[in-house]
Amino acid sequence: MNFATKEPINKGWSSDKKYCVTDENGTRYLLRVSDIAQHDTKQSEFNMMKQVAFLGIPMCQPVEFGTCEDGVYSIQSWIDGEDAEQVVSSYSDTEQYVYGLEAGRILRKIHSIPAPATQEDWEIRFNRKMDYKIQKYGECPIKYENGQAFIDYINENRHLLKGRPQVYQHGDYHIGNMMIDRNGQLHIIDFNRNDYGDPWEEFNRIVWCAQKVPLFASGMVNGYFDNDVPMAFWRLLALYISSNTLSSVYWAIPFGQDEVNTMLNQAKEILSWCDNMNNPVPTWYFKGY
Repeated sequence: MNFATKEPINKGWSSDKKYCVTDENGTRYLLRVSDIAQHDTKQSEFNMMKQVAFLGIPMCQPVEFGTCEDGVYSIQSWIDGEDAEQVVSSYSDTEQYVYGLEAGRILRKIHSIPAPATQEDWEIRFNRKMDYKIQKYGECPIKYENGQAFIDYINENRHLLKGRPQVYQHGDYHIGNMMIDRNGQLHIIDFNRNDYGDPWEEFNRIVWCAQKVPLFASGMVNGYFDNDVPMAFWRLLALYISSNTLSSVYWAIPFGQDEVNTMLNQAKEILSWCDNMNNPVPTWYFKGY
């Protein structure tokens, strides 16, 4: 594919180089370029995106994959629209909630792709992950106010991991990785953290949605569960959010004090939503219209 124009995109946390490119016919695409060492990972990501697209998910459609002098590239369809994170909070309450419902239904469809039979048992894998995070948090010079509440919740609820199913995961599913096109359709972007795991673990990023647009976050849960949310979900989600929050503070340190402050404030907010992890159903949750 030959490009007439190529403009860099400097957004997001990915190490990929991203460009908006235009072909000779004036059609725009998203070009992502990664280090050649990531060839197999990126090939797998592209192949899985094809499977997701086949389900009819509104997303950047995978168009072409290959190698170039800068490494490995993928070309995806361009979504002409706005970042959901920037615009949804200015919509009416009903619209915020309805977009959340849509995000939840889309996620349920993504989760219809099963994990490979060779996938390691979830309980073993995630316990190992949590042990590592508790250790790293213990070594971290910065601590949360009442961060022990997260550790206590983890240790008291590890049994919930037993026998959990595993599916394909987007890997970073929240309002920051969604767009709304010119026709008002919600689209999912950035599959570069895709993985396999417990479908309910995918909600661990809902904290970002709840902080910005609580009604969207509520809609996402209700849409996923068709308005019948089991209590078991909230208990397990509190475990996943506790684990995620522990690792956020030491992850943030290399990015500077502003990022550290973001994580300190987020932890404080989570503890207030869940009564210091004594109530797994967060106060932002709205059962729906």
